[in-house]
Amino acid sequence: MAKHPKRPKQLPEMPWQPVKRMTEPLARFMRVEAAGGVVLLCCTIAALVLANSPWSEAFLAIWETEVHFEIEGVFKSNYPHITLKHLINDGLMGIFFFVIGLEVKREIVLGELREIRRAALPIAAALGGMVVPAGLYMAYIAMQQDQSAMRGWGIPMATDIAFVVGCMALLGSRVPKSLRVMLLSLAIVDDIGAILVIALGYTDPDKLSTEWLVWGFLGLGLCFVLGRIGVRSLFVYFVVGFFVWLAFHESGVHATIAGVLLGLLTPARRWVSEGLFADIVERANDVFTGDLPDEEKIGATIYVKQAARESLPPLERIEMAMHPWVGFFIMPIFALANAGVVIDVGALLSPVAIAVMVGLVVGKPVGVLLTSWLAGKSGVAQLPSGVTWKAIAGGGLLAGIGFTMALFIAGLAFYGDTEGYAELLDEAKIGILAGSTIAAVLGMTLLMMALPKVDADV
Repeated sequence: MAKHPKRPKQLPEMPWQPVKRMTEPLARFMRVEAAGGVVLLCCTIAALVLANSPWSEAFLAIWETEVHFEIEGVFKSNYPHITLKHLINDGLMGIFFFVIGLEVKREIVLGELREIRRAALPIAAALGGMVVPAGLYMAYIAMQQDQSAMRGWGIPMATDIAFVVGCMALLGSRVPKSLRVMLLSLAIVDDIGAILVIALGYTDPDKLSTEWLVWGFLGLGLCFVLGRIGVRSLFVYFVVGFFVWLAFHESGVHATIAGVLLGLLTPARRWVSEGLFADIVERANDVFTGDLPDEEKIGATIYVKQAARESLPPLERIEMAMHPWVGFFIMPIFALANAGVVIDVGALLSPVAIAVMVGLVVGKPVGVLLTSWLAGKSGVAQLPSGVTWKAIAGGGLLAGIGFTMALFIAGLAFYGDTEGYAELLDEAKIGILAGSTIAAVLGMTLLMMALPKVDADV
């Protein structure tokens, strides 16, 4: 008598179960960010080594290569003389900000920020971690009476998600999941704040083109309508998205804002309804049982594949495709183009460098701790299970790793031909690198002291 195969003790978990739908994107995000942080660190070190080597002049000159973009008789840019660095910071980083928009949308719809009670603590911590560092920076610069340096007030407000996740990965199982989720949510709220700072604080009203801005918002409206009427072609969205980016670039509003808005417009719900899913199952059954002629079977197979792809929310599908490109290509290229600075020990004592370091190393943890305590004391929020105030302080220090976004804002603050801006930018970069390093070391040390070591076998 033939033996029947043993049934598994437990049926495999279905991929559409709600818990898995929320945890899988988060786990995938953490893995990419951690690995991307290593690549980012390597490129940062490479940029610093090259900038302080005999090839320094040639290396730094690469990023100042002029790029021209014009379609004769059709389009001529308001910014005809742009450099390769400018193209990276406005173009490639537009994709970076598009992915940030996707991450923000995911957290609001499916993640930690979807419920105000759970979101209260990371929102409060992020607000404190932005306001206090900016306040300390401005207070110190005001004491030095340096008006031109005051433009850098937004630099120490930023948090670099990749490096924060990388540091937590190094700490391994010591870091409880609740703290990981809180710091990730804090960093995403921090990104929202940085986006507002870029849009409102570093847009020159004198260079604002209302006509181009209107075209940009019309393009965003078109994206929304296309999604509503069921257009699925990614090529169509790419063309419209490029137009929106171009319109924002020409309008005088930083082009990366277009990336964020496009990310927020991306649908977070799957396009496959229950009725359509039932039809997919029926077609799949026809394919597998062989009840169809060969020609119909090929057509049904294509239909099932397309429908299966559509069963994944566009936001998650696009984020899965774009996130590795951002983590392993765009951010490393950005680091190579922007982190290279000639190291001058004396510049560490400059007002801008000191103000940035104080903002990142002191302002971030103080702001995070203070507003978290106030939120808890008022009953608006409560500490996640397994998280102590020492752990919050350590997380606040890790939030002081500003790097990518801080370098980006520094480039906006001290951009142009204004006398002394180039020197201020170099001082800001040195302050960012030193402050981020100190914050990372202190944060990891404090977390190692605050968090018990967990046995991997337990």
